[in-house]
Amino acid sequence: MTEPTFATRVSRWYEENARDLPWREPGVGAWAILVSEVMLQQTPVVRVLPAWHAWMTRWPTPAALADDTPAEAIRMWGRLGYPRRAVRLRDCAVAVVERHGGEVPDRLDQLLALPGVGTYTARAVAAFAYGQRHPVVDTNVRRVVSRAVAGEPDAGPATRPADLVACEELLPAEPAAAALASAAFMELGAIICTARSPRCAVCPVESVCRWRASGQEAPAGPTRRPQRYAGTDRQVRGLLLGVLRDATGPVPHQRLDQVWTDDVQRSRALAGLVKDGLVEPVGEESFRLVGDGGPAPLPLP
Repeated sequence: MTEPTFATRVSRWYEENARDLPWREPGVGAWAILVSEVMLQQTPVVRVLPAWHAWMTRWPTPAALADDTPAEAIRMWGRLGYPRRAVRLRDCAVAVVERHGGEVPDRLDQLLALPGVGTYTARAVAAFAYGQRHPVVDTNVRRVVSRAVAGEPDAGPATRPADLVACEELLPAEPAAAALASAAFMELGAIICTARSPRCAVCPVESVCRWRASGQEAPAGPTRRPQRYAGTDRQVRGLLLGVLRDATGPVPHQRLDQVWTDDVQRSRALAGLVKDGLVEPVGEESFRLVGDGGPAPLPLP
């Protein structure tokens, strides 16, 4: 009897054990999947779930978001972090409306051409929304392939072209089966083959895992040094954005001065928000979220 392939083992496990997430429901649509993938970048599922539901309720289509302002996108993004994603997602919605009649395209090259859509997100939408055969490689997938196939305890901090090749070699030839396997690899890394406490005893590929066979231990520390938050420009930017999100009009400079006592750092953080297209000056003494109460700017190319 032929042994099941690596992809078959993981896909069978996934069909029985996958988390019940709303963007995985049948017929959910490419826009809903695109929004989820953007939100899930560097953000845990538990934080994304309420934000995704609120976002999809307000803007169920790209056209709905494109008709609204960047300021409202930033407000709805709330405290998910990395708020430039909100503006880029709105830019993406505008491009989908203008270039594709409001429908998220199914061609990989067209997805890659959308604002804010990179290698991972484009392949994820093509696979999960349209059932295509593409290697969808995030940190979890790289870790699974590195351990089970290469026998290494960790895949390193960044995705390389070789990671795409290694993952694609594991995918079944049939597109729908490949798309299922892509989702399964990701889920396995997220809940079983975790970075610090892998649950090898219940892993569907434990018997063929080269890292498990080698007897190596999981790395004791993180692959990348955790980013400090307290006292950083990121914290100051977040505090400034919080005031501007809650405001109903332009906020005087004096009000923003109360957010942080270090004048140099506060000014630097505010200038960064302006440069990133999140905040705009109103006259000489006030600021507001970009496009708040005025015409929305054109999306970035």
